[in-house]
This record gives sequence, structure tokens and C-alpha cells, in this order.
Amino acid sequence: MYIEQAYKGLSESWRYMVGLVTIFIMWQVIGGFPLLIAVLLKSNSMNALAGGDIKEIAIILGSNSFLFYMLLSFVIGLVSLFIFVKFVHKRSITSLTTSRSKIDWKRIFFAFIVWGIISGGFVIIDVFLAPNDYIWNFDFDKFIILAVIAILMIPIQTSMEEYYMRGYLMQCIGVVAKNKWAPLVITSVLFGVMHLFNPEVEKLGYGIMVYYIGTGFFLGLLVLMDEGLELALGFHAANNLITALLVTADWTAFQTNSVYRDVSEPALSWDVFVPVLIIYPILIFIFSKKYGWSNWRERLAGKVYSKEEFLALEQNNGEIQNPA
Repeated sequence: MYIEQAYKGLSESWRYMVGLVTIFIMWQVIGGFPLLIAVLLKSNSMNALAGGDIKEIAIILGSNSFLFYMLLSFVIGLVSLFIFVKFVHKRSITSLTTSRSKIDWKRIFFAFIVWGIISGGFVIIDVFLAPNDYIWNFDFDKFIILAVIAILMIPIQTSMEEYYMRGYLMQCIGVVAKNKWAPLVITSVLFGVMHLFNPEVEKLGYGIMVYYIGTGFFLGLLVLMDEGLELALGFHAANNLITALLVTADWTAFQTNSVYRDVSEPALSWDVFVPVLIIYPILIFIFSKKYGWSNWRERLAGKVYSKEEFLALEQNNGEIQNPA
């Protein structure tokens, strides 16, 4: 019943259309102004911004300052989303987050810890197996500042993506399409498309989109099977936080003062597909056993009830009683 939580407020289509556009503008346009102003004050030139050269912008501002301004747009976006949901949809943030009576923080932390250990372990193993691909990049003073910025703001960045894509948009598409497969497919593909202009795509080619879209499907599956965003929020935060703190490269979206710098020549290879084809299925198995998932077909491809049916279910403790 996660998608049907939209009925706990005002769920007319026009509200979602206005919301999707308004929130996106606040996130991507208004939220980008502080970075624009900072670059102009530092360089008196828009060449770096116009060229979209992340490395050059990071050099102009300094890696930590660049990360702060980049993440600030997500803070503005998330605040805008919460305000719009609260005052235009007349809904609680809890209903946008989960079908449970309250947000399950244990789920968030469990997914965060599990993926943090696995992804961090992969980095350490790769450094051990291919030491020539990495250089020690640790600078204590810069790393402490990075850690503060990352720990405070990266969870907000990842939460903005989850709340917008697999929260607000998924519920919007679900109540319109009246099924669950359409929001799963559309939000997963759009999640991949959102990363289309990342420097990783330019460097590795469009094959990397298998990873981005596959990750979108994985996170969407978590949301629908677990009836809430909690696992996706924890996983996504761990993924980006570990990346920002442990390893960076000249061709990645995160330019940080991390512990290691990857100096290898990037190439699209099997390791790009391992998470999608092997690791994610294992994680799905772990989560399904821990949280007792069942009715897979219904949860992933079943119908979305109408508002009248949902309210009848709520009143009758899950039993449809021929709603009017």
C-alpha cells in the first residue's frame, strides 16, 4: 500500500504536475545559483560552468567548497519538496516515506550498514589487488572538512533523489496508471537518464547506463516490496558517502579530498555489471528473508487501488467491503 499513501492527502493530477515542475526548478535551477555565484566570484568567468567541466570547477573553488555548493542544491530541492507536499498536497512526510505508521529508522540504518560494509570492502579489496591503480590521497585537514560536509549533506542529496523519484514521482504515476509496474519501470529508467550527463558516462560510454538503470530497478523493487523508502534511503546514502570518502578520480562526478585517488585508465568492463547481476540479487535475498517479503507479483505488478477502495481498506482493516 505504499503508492496508495498518496490518498492520505490531496492527490489530483494537476497538483503532481505542478509539483514535479516546481520542485525540479527549485532543485536544479534555483539550487544551482549559489554554485554559479561562487564560481563567478572566484574566476570572473563562466567558461568552466558553460563547459560543464567538473574537474575545472573543483579546482577553481577547491574540492570541499565545490562539494558543498553542489550538494546545497539538493538541500534546497528537498526542503522545497517537503514544503510542497505539506502545504499543497496536505500530506505528512511520513506518508511520502512509508506505508508504516511511522518511519522505520532501523531499516534505514540496516541498509546503510550492510551496503557500507560491502561497498567499502570492495574498494579496499580493489586497492589491495591493483595497488598501481591508486595513489594515497589522504590529507588530514582537508579530509576532516570533507567528512563533515559529506556526513551532513550527502544523506540529504541521496534522500532528495529517493523522495523525488521513488517517492513523489512513483506515487504520482501509480495513482494515475492504477498499477505498480508502470511507476517501477518509468522511475527506474528516469533515474538512469538523470545520470546521463555524469562525467562517468562520457568517459565509459553508454554501457554504464546498464548500471544506473539497473540500480534504479533495484531501488524501486526495494520500495515496492518493503512498502516504503527506508531501505532505499539507507542504501543510497551509504553508496554515495563511501564513494565520496574513500575514492575519487578525475573523471567522476564527485571530486573530493578522499583517501585514495583512482589513476587507472577507466574502461567499461565486467565489474560494472557485477552489482546489477550478482550483488543486487544477493541483497534482495537478504532483505526478503529479514523482512519476510511475500506476494512478489502483486507488490511489483499488481493493481493500485482507487481512493475509495483504499479508504474502505483502511476502515475495514485490509478487507474490501464493496466500496461505493
